[in-house]
Amino acid sequence: MDTIAAIATAHGVGSIAIVRVSGRDSYDIALKLSKKLSLTPRYATLSFLYSGKDIIDESIIIYFKAPYSFTGEDIVEFQCHGGIAVANTILKEVVALGARLANPGEFSKRAFLNGKIDLTKAEAIAKIIETKSEDAIKYLSKHLRGDLKNFIEELRDKLVEILAFVEVNIDYAEEDLPLDLGENIKNRLTDIKKKLTKIVKASEQNEGLINGFNIAIIGKPNVGKSSLLNKFLNYQRAIISDIAGTTRDTIEEEIKIGSHLVRIVDTAGIREAGDSVEKIGVKRSFEATKKADIVLGVFDLSKEYDLEDEKILNILKENKDKKKIFVILNKKDLPKKFDTKRVEEFETLFISAKDDVSDVINYLKIYLDSNIKEDMILLTSRRQIESVQKAKEAIDRAIEPLNDGELELFAYEINDAIGYISSITTKFERDEILDKMFGNFCLGK
Repeated sequence: MDTIAAIATAHGVGSIAIVRVSGRDSYDIALKLSKKLSLTPRYATLSFLYSGKDIIDESIIIYFKAPYSFTGEDIVEFQCHGGIAVANTILKEVVALGARLANPGEFSKRAFLNGKIDLTKAEAIAKIIETKSEDAIKYLSKHLRGDLKNFIEELRDKLVEILAFVEVNIDYAEEDLPLDLGENIKNRLTDIKKKLTKIVKASEQNEGLINGFNIAIIGKPNVGKSSLLNKFLNYQRAIISDIAGTTRDTIEEEIKIGSHLVRIVDTAGIREAGDSVEKIGVKRSFEATKKADIVLGVFDLSKEYDLEDEKILNILKENKDKKKIFVILNKKDLPKKFDTKRVEEFETLFISAKDDVSDVINYLKIYLDSNIKEDMILLTSRRQIESVQKAKEAIDRAIEPLNDGELELFAYEINDAIGYISSITTKFERDEILDKMFGNFCLGK
């Protein structure tokens, strides 16, 4: 492969910048750029860098000799003074000496192709770079450690073992098959399916841990939704008015609650809209509710329960089993007219949004903290979830031919299941079946 180079740090002003070079010519480029006779692998060397006779900068050079590097190739990193100009000048000189500019993700791609990382680690690296969530770091670091890879490979090994056992019996079909063969295999597959179902369910329920939680504030007009948002943010983000329908579109902002990144969406008041613009706002309110992980249903304690409140309550009931629901009874400082029995099936908080919303924030923090489970492994991308779902479907399809004794069709479906689950980490090789055949079974033939 040719030699690639890129600035590895974010663009902008900083104390240092790193220019990374990977490939067979990276060591020679480093010697030419520094005018050194040699570099000791894995040692930091302070050196001037040159463009012809002119000094570009005084930098630290670290040489990682293949295969002991991130990509598995020779890598050289130039740690120069921060700023766009210095790093770009070094990069231009590196390219002039024979490297080419790396494509996005190409260092990680080479690491994968050279067996230094699997796909779970590659995806975790990409997520770690872009995430703003402390929760995401906790779970993605497990992927870097190899927890997801080990989980997937354990299940894949079990499927490969089943496939190998069945193919042995296909090859020696003239002999009597064990009477409990089908039942034994079904029990193994049931156990595998349970584990796959569990990780998919946990991953979908806790997607907010990786990407940030969505919180939708819903209610009829003038119940204090915008006041609640403004208190969350500690500034006047939303316009507050006694005129119904003032908020005509969804307003989204990100905040931190404890260690959790959340995206709060203040929605337009849900009612029979009076004009086309307000109707669009109400429609977006329903869409925001569907996307939310947590819904805050806001009601006005100082007003009697009416048909518009009933619409909000029905939305909360429809989503009760799908999302976490909190009912916020606002304006507790005013005389109470609202029938609180209507909402007693939900967790309820009494507040005055214009004064203090700390109780709401505390309840949200407690709930979000409860989602953190130290031993939980999550799938962190839609690709991973779809691969597991397809593996489960292939296992389901395999049961019928197994019951009918059609082992060739069963083997075909299990082979598909192995392919899907293997795609989460690395490619499935048919040689693995031979290893299981000759390693785990005494054929005596």
